[in-house]
Amino acid sequence: MSKRITPFASRYCSTLDRLKEAIRRKRPGLLRRGVVLQHDNATPHSANFTQQWLQRYGWEILPHPAHSPDLAPSDFHLFGPLKRHLRGMPFETEDLLISELRNWFDNLDVDFFRVGINSLLSRWQKCIDLHGDYVEK
Repeated sequence: MSKRITPFASRYCSTLDRLKEAIRRKRPGLLRRGVVLQHDNATPHSANFTQQWLQRYGWEILPHPAHSPDLAPSDFHLFGPLKRHLRGMPFETEDLLISELRNWFDNLDVDFFRVGINSLLSRWQKCIDLHGDYVEK
């Protein structure tokens, strides 16, 4: 009996397909050297369908301890500045919010992202030193 493919895993793998294509276009050597991906243990990420996709393309997964938002760059580096930027802004429609989000992301300097990703290494080391406990309490 074949295992059921969840729609969320299928959608996630479609996102990975788009990511793989973007890497192929923008950084072709990276695909040959190997991709290391960090994602959490959400069901679409850990589903058999997703695991098979990752194995097929040889992508390595950086382990992610459960309940560790302090290891997700979006949580420790992105959401704070984004929340500060949006604080107090009224949005009468979803389209206005989306427009403001696009504008904010378009105007971020590449160093903003570099700092967030580069700080991941030291945060991982702290997590290891704390035996998997939260990096920031």
